[in-house]
Amino acid sequence: MAINQKMKQRIDTLKKEYDSLKTGKESLLAMIMETEVPEAVYNSNAIENSTLTIAETEKILMEMKVSRHISVREVFEAKNLARISDYLMKKTTSFSLDRELILLLHSMLISNIDDTIAGRFRQRDEYVRVGMHIAPAPEHIESMMESLLLEYSGNHSSYFLDRIALFHLGFEHIHPFCDGNGRIGRVLINCQLSQQGFPPVIIRDKEKQLYYAAFREFKDKKKTVVMERVLILALLESFHKRLAYLKGNAIITITEYAVQQEIRPQILLNKAKRQTIPAFREKGIWKIGIDQG
Repeated sequence: MAINQKMKQRIDTLKKEYDSLKTGKESLLAMIMETEVPEAVYNSNAIENSTLTIAETEKILMEMKVSRHISVREVFEAKNLARISDYLMKKTTSFSLDRELILLLHSMLISNIDDTIAGRFRQRDEYVRVGMHIAPAPEHIESMMESLLLEYSGNHSSYFLDRIALFHLGFEHIHPFCDGNGRIGRVLINCQLSQQGFPPVIIRDKEKQLYYAAFREFKDKKKTVVMERVLILALLESFHKRLAYLKGNAIITITEYAVQQEIRPQILLNKAKRQTIPAFREKGIWKIGIDQG
């Protein structure tokens, strides 16, 4: 089921507004992306059951001391994922979504964690399981990844979020690596959005049940509806945050906004989660931009 026309028009309207406002404000957008790195790193690792909090993640990335003992693995998981974000932000030339890029990003992600598997697909006798899903045998990975990449690059008729959703589900079904598949898959979503001129998104640990439901739907029904919804909500939130800053709005919490509007906070929080109001999160707190004029 493809994304409906009404939602496409809404995304198109936000994209046009974003494009018209961002000219000359590249430094502001770069600053927003930099401040999002700890939040993005925390959420992606939390989905994979990391024990780090967002505050601990931020301290690790700032080379500050954390108050409790944290495993070396979790430290490198945070630092390496942040390093990938930094690499992609600073990449001035356009990049191709291909086998070489995927392997490079994986090498950066797994470096100092397990260098024996970093930057390569699974090999003979390297099987992985995710829940009840046993990933395809190693000998099929090269051909399956080649087909997935060709299908994505050759599909010029489908809507961009439909294509990204299908690619992500296909990538995670293949699970080409021994470790790091989920984190690399989510990095690739932002690579794909960047190629289309869209801002990055954060798939959040708090919504991981919906995210997991997307994989079950794909496995059981070969449908991508739930994953499309995950991406739509994340992209709308990313747009709303950037537009609020680009317009120079006052940023206040939803709770403060509820007091101003004399509306129960829970009503606005529900609307924020559905993205029917231009709300967004910063360090997990729902906020909204208010016109100061």
